[in-house]
Amino acid sequence: MMIKVVRGNPTPEELAAALAVVQARAAAVATTPPGTAGTRDAWADPARVAQARRPAPGPTSWARTYWPV
Repeated sequence: MMIKVVRGNPTPEELAAALAVVQARAAAVATTPPGTAGTRDAWADPARVAQARRPAPGPTSWARTYWPV
């Protein structure tokens, strides 16, 4: 693994902390079972909001686009 400092002058402790975070993230991804990476919880699914009826078109329809009636 190669890390390149593009800007700034980090201390050795700062570089060690950044490398520890990158290695921990890589280890977590490596131990994740296949097929579970990128899945969302149901509450985070944008399609859940779109299940309600759409607002009728009109000059004030923009105000009713997010909050269901």
